[in-house]
Amino acid sequence: MQPSRDISRLIEIMAALRNPDGGCPWDLEQDFRSIRHYTIEEAYEVADAIEREDFSDLREELGDLLLQPIYHAQMAHEAGHFDIGDVVYAITEKLIRRHPHVFGDVVADDAGDAQNRWEAIKVRERAAKAERKGDTEPSLLDDVPQVLPALARAEKLTKRAAKVGFDWPDLPAVRAKVTEELSEVAEAEAAGDETALREEIGDLLFAVANLARKAGIDPEAALRDANSKFTRRFHYVEARCREDGVAPGEAGLERLDSYWNEVRARDKQ
Repeated sequence: MQPSRDISRLIEIMAALRNPDGGCPWDLEQDFRSIRHYTIEEAYEVADAIEREDFSDLREELGDLLLQPIYHAQMAHEAGHFDIGDVVYAITEKLIRRHPHVFGDVVADDAGDAQNRWEAIKVRERAAKAERKGDTEPSLLDDVPQVLPALARAEKLTKRAAKVGFDWPDLPAVRAKVTEELSEVAEAEAAGDETALREEIGDLLFAVANLARKAGIDPEAALRDANSKFTRRFHYVEARCREDGVAPGEAGLERLDSYWNEVRARDKQ
């Protein structure tokens, strides 16, 4: 079998890998749960390539990500649930349905109008989905995925709640909540209550995610930026240790702090 630009070849390869007669032993052992973490991991690797603006890596990582729905669909086909054609039909039908201003007679005045129409359609879809499942008391929060990164899920939960007016009036009010939660963290720490400390730190992180949302900032993106900044600065600290001929673990906190302050000062110039 040869590589190809035709996506049908990828489907054929996946079917061959899962074929009990001559397929790959590892692939044959997999199920939806066992490859779920690969699906999530590949999405993050795509995001990482985008962050680095590395389009060679992006091409490769998009291929790895593309394999995941093919893989899941192949297993679903084997179990008699659906196949990749059903997946493609569902997404094309959804895109057409959610863009009546493109594929129908509806007129969208601008991007904001298009977004509002999209959200209104999603609300109707959620209600219809709940009815199909016999859920007589659907919630706005029902379809916020449990497996989202915690900060991202917190932002999405509060955004949903805000749609019905359950929201802080302004940014200063959320900042005050963050300050309140930080005080409660200190109280739990002083009391030596580990269970309460865990809960209060969770409340603090939730409040910070809410603060980011209210400020129009993606909390996950902000934390990624902070992680990158820390990584870059720590690399500088390690480089300075090498220059001075000392291992980071033997440099001592005072010296490490001095290197850290050097790179912080340089960043502010």
